Amino acid sequence: MVKDFTYRGHTLEELRDLSLEEFSELLPAKKRRVFRRGLPPRQQKLLERIREAKEKDEPKEEFIRTHCRDMIIIPEMVGLRFGVYDGEEFVTVEVEPEMIGHRLGEFAITRKKVKHSTPGIGATRSSLYIPLK
Repeated sequence: MVKDFTYRGHTLEELRDLSLEEFSELLPAKKRRVFRRGLPPRQQKLLERIREAKEKDEPKEEFIRTHCRDMIIIPEMVGLRFGVYDGEEFVTVEVEPEMIGHRLGEFAITRKKVKHSTPGIGATRSSLYIPLK
């Protein structure tokens, strides 16, 4: 039994039919406030690029690169692929319905696991006496 996706009682098709203002009323307060104050110019530019990609025949093939990690995922973005900058490279993020209401940056991790090894020569007083091979 596969359960259909719903966000706050609305299906994906119903969410796509809502305007941006109507959709923002379904979001939590902090994210609703972002839409009430108006999107910053860089987020508006990204939104225009999303709408251009949707108009193309094969939007799935489109890879939208962006540094805009704080963009809130809206229903228009479902099904598109984004390259979200993590400080070093663009991480591929394919937007799925369950991601609606989150931010793009949540899916492109900026930190890597620390891999410690032996200290380098001169790192500590004791490392002066490490035998060289």
